[in-house]
Amino acid sequence: MTTDWGPLDQLVERADALAATLAPRARSKTSVGQERAMLRLFGVTGLDAAGRPLAGSAVDRWLGRDQRGLGGGIALPFAMGLLEYDQDPQQFALDVASGTIDLGLEAELLGQPDRRAVAETEASRLARAAIDRIDADRTARREVIGLLGDASRPWVGTTLTEPDLEGALDEVADLVASGADVLRIEVPVGRELADRLTDAGHEVVEWRPGDDRARRGDRERVEPAPAGSQRALAELRRLADRLAAQRRGYVRLATSAPALWSPEDAVVAAFERIDIVEADPMAEIVAAGVDPDRALSDYAFAHRFHKRAGTVLMVGAGSLVVAPDLRVGVPSDPATRAGRALGLQLLAVALARVDGMLDSQLAVSALPAWIVDEPSAGARSIAEVAVRRAIYPGHLLAFTEPDAPPDQAAAWPFVLASALVRAGDTALVMRRPGHTTSVARETRAAARVASEIAQAREPGGLAGVALDHARGAIGVALATLDMLADRGWPAIVGEAPGGPSPRALGGDAVAERTEPFDPFAAILHSGG
Repeated sequence: MTTDWGPLDQLVERADALAATLAPRARSKTSVGQERAMLRLFGVTGLDAAGRPLAGSAVDRWLGRDQRGLGGGIALPFAMGLLEYDQDPQQFALDVASGTIDLGLEAELLGQPDRRAVAETEASRLARAAIDRIDADRTARREVIGLLGDASRPWVGTTLTEPDLEGALDEVADLVASGADVLRIEVPVGRELADRLTDAGHEVVEWRPGDDRARRGDRERVEPAPAGSQRALAELRRLADRLAAQRRGYVRLATSAPALWSPEDAVVAAFERIDIVEADPMAEIVAAGVDPDRALSDYAFAHRFHKRAGTVLMVGAGSLVVAPDLRVGVPSDPATRAGRALGLQLLAVALARVDGMLDSQLAVSALPAWIVDEPSAGARSIAEVAVRRAIYPGHLLAFTEPDAPPDQAAAWPFVLASALVRAGDTALVMRRPGHTTSVARETRAAARVASEIAQAREPGGLAGVALDHARGAIGVALATLDMLADRGWPAIVGEAPGGPSPRALGGDAVAERTEPFDPFAAILHSGG
């Protein structure tokens, strides 16, 4: 499709071709995050004796013997140990984490063909149990929506502000009563990222249980936990379902996780029926500084389980790429920044699709967070939405209200209202925490008026600032994908003085897979 904005078909084809090139390399690698997720899939939960996530502690102890074992994966040594010691996964992981059991010795047994065969059988059994659990939750979602009915679009959501489970339970009740359709929960920083940031000299605020007695009311006190932990998400899911039954309308849960967490995020989402997951490998690479091989490999792993669970991935509107500006010392114009963001968003969506994700599972964020701070923000926003609707006709569009200064914050609802005219079947609108009742009512009113306006006029083109912005962004998006294909990630994230950038965040914890056996491959490939 070539419009007067630019060659959109060519842009999509370029992203698809680049994704097809990157995907095999991503699938050929594993990481400590994927191995932690593997233990979660096998049933390992909770904390070790020191209060650290047990799956992570077990993986760290396993690799502490020999980092070269990463490529072989933990699945077979762990399954071998379960059989040797006749333990359940939880107790066995505790013994591994404490150092009582050495997984390296179990790995040595895999050299015996008969022992390897029984380990593969056990790992396959654990994988089948995990997939059965995922399938059961996927079925439960469909049945609950069928029983209660779904909220009309756009779904209106907001973010929980309470960091503890105790307070979050009360907050969820308040938000659902106020009309929220989607509840977004922020996942706390994982142990790997916290340790890496601390080693780099950054201060990391760790979660500590708060005192929520004033909010508890008559409810029994619950065991303290971060609101974004797996145990807390399970509690919030159960509460959301009860409240949804009372109001006769399904309530979705969404998570937003920090860097280096995507494999575990996928498993937790699949196990605890999280409906929407914010997923953007480009943001991890560009904004968080994660090693590209690590990020792309982790997301390739995660996509398999998101697909199976029916989770909707909300792909960001594209990261703010400034490395090319720093090279020349001149700031770029809004259309250029928007084009780079669009190109990376196209690549993120293409990577998810090449991994098997369906269009119906991919919600595409329509507006970069910084667009409201630009001159002619309304016109540029219309261009952003129009281009994405043309590129993604079968995808859901999402709008996330940015955390902006008061002037821009005041303008955003009006920018949203004008953009909704071109959005069509909008997926959701995520509003900032605040007066949810009035915000939900106003958002639905804006969507209703926008729909009426859209039906009362003939679809038209763009003009003026909007047309110039669309043309500029599409041209730059093409150039960005070409630049990435030709020069690799340093063209996007920049280079260190005098040469390529040093190994980025998490790059020392990703390795080529050396073990051909994958306990999930046959199940996920067959779809049953």
